[in-house]
Amino acid sequence: QVQLVESGGGLVQAGGSLRLSCAASGRTFSPYRMGWFRQAPGKEREFVSTITWRGGSTVYADSVKGRFTSSRDNAKNTMNLQMNSLKPEDTAVYYCAVGYSTNYRAPTSYDYWGQGTQVTVSS
Repeated sequence: QVQLVESGGGLVQAGGSLRLSCAASGRTFSPYRMGWFRQAPGKEREFVSTITWRGGSTVYADSVKGRFTSSRDNAKNTMNLQMNSLKPEDTAVYYCAVGYSTNYRAPTSYDYWGQGTQVTVSS
């Protein structure tokens, strides 16, 4: 079993920055990848980014490419998402997730989820 806890959300003006963190705990934590998703009111949960746990390879959604950066700390079992140049359309609840699959875009590719943290970007 894996537990995930996100932190770092909040309210920021457009153009500002936030850094999200995801802390993982569990008896044996060795996923293939971790990912960030977001869900705005009335919309489906959408892929934001993913990072492989061992190699640190990243993939980003086109909507955040160049503005968001994902990183991980294997020793601390944490993953971070640095979000710069935030836009009002980035407003959503952000979730971190853990997966053991080579697939990464679909939420169904992930096995464990955090509770989410709210990010609100004002215009």
